[in-house]
Amino acid sequence: MAELVRTVELRVLEGPNLYFPRPALKLTLDVAGWLRARDEKVVAVARATGIRAIDPGARGSEQRLRATARVAVQLTRRIATAAGTGRLGVRGRTGPEFGRVIVVFPWRRRGAAEALAGAVANGMTTVLRRSPGRVIAELAREVAAADAGAEPTVPDPDIPVIQVTGTNGKTTTTRLLAHMVMAAGKRVAFSSTDGVYRDERLVKKGDYSGFGGAAMALGHHPDIAVLETARGGILLRGIGVLHNDVAVVTNVSADHLHLQGISTVDQLAEVKATITRITRPDGWVVLNADDPRVLSMRRTAAGRPWLFSLDPRHPALREALADGGRAITVLDGTIVWMDGPAVHPLVDLDRVPITLAGLSRMYSQNALAAAAAGLAVGLPQKSVSRGLRTFVLDPRKNPGRTNLFSLERRILVLDYAHNEAGM
Repeated sequence: MAELVRTVELRVLEGPNLYFPRPALKLTLDVAGWLRARDEKVVAVARATGIRAIDPGARGSEQRLRATARVAVQLTRRIATAAGTGRLGVRGRTGPEFGRVIVVFPWRRRGAAEALAGAVANGMTTVLRRSPGRVIAELAREVAAADAGAEPTVPDPDIPVIQVTGTNGKTTTTRLLAHMVMAAGKRVAFSSTDGVYRDERLVKKGDYSGFGGAAMALGHHPDIAVLETARGGILLRGIGVLHNDVAVVTNVSADHLHLQGISTVDQLAEVKATITRITRPDGWVVLNADDPRVLSMRRTAAGRPWLFSLDPRHPALREALADGGRAITVLDGTIVWMDGPAVHPLVDLDRVPITLAGLSRMYSQNALAAAAAGLAVGLPQKSVSRGLRTFVLDPRKNPGRTNLFSLERRILVLDYAHNEAGM
């Protein structure tokens, strides 16, 4: 006999995530039994959990799956309330594979949250067979009796934190920012896909662009932390800090699709936008105005906008300035940043090695992003300018990213180039 409901995954997100700006638990269920259930049974269970009106849809339909997700969300709320946990925010959606629903809710104690998730998985089966009211009461008692467990360990740093995400340019922008911090005479720790660094010293090699890398970087007690934040870390464990002071999004393009439930570029952009929603209200969100998906993140960002574009006439720059934000661009061959009507020259573009004398559009955008973030975190303008002039594309400062070599009067370019945009 086929299972009515099966738990596909129970994932504990230890930091801010795609669904909530704080630790959450994500439960993925295969609800084949609900897709086969009689319409009147779905409606009866929905009403018993407090949903007044619902369209169950035809058996096996997308509408039936959405209706099931609604019931799962409401069942989670009812069990949590009956268990005495108080009002609980719950989100639900259909899964990336047909026949599955996702339920997500924040947690303050891991054991209690896992007990609630188990109760929901159990309840989604038993409410199809027994009285929903009795099922909810029984499961609530089990949740209330469970060991509450540990609290979240995600830190809320008391030092400035810059987070960098995007499809391309994350590591280069992170390294350039760290270089600027050192140019200002401050201690920096940064995490990246290549490892964790304390100033220029590699302290841990490997891909540390997620939760663990953030904790490791902060553990070195720097003046400023720069954290590369990749989509895998966001989806698998959550973000490694509760808040940031500056968020940077370089761009969004097709890369690593069809992994962890992310199948489209728009879904990928939704994941990347997560860091912009945990920026402190008086912080800055540095966004690529030349990328429409990144620019649209401004609508949901928590901090103030600081847009960058290679086009000084980009209308979004004017809109950001009019709204009290800032902008950075290239004007007559010079990188300038703007605050209201004031225009501040920073450095000539052809004096910034990373831009290849301005020939590389992507690296020029990385330079603008890093400069904006450096200024946003409070680095002196002269330090930002010095950092831009002295960061070079060699294997020591930026290994694997457009390293240039002269070989028998030929130029060799060595680059990571892991996707089409990178190439």
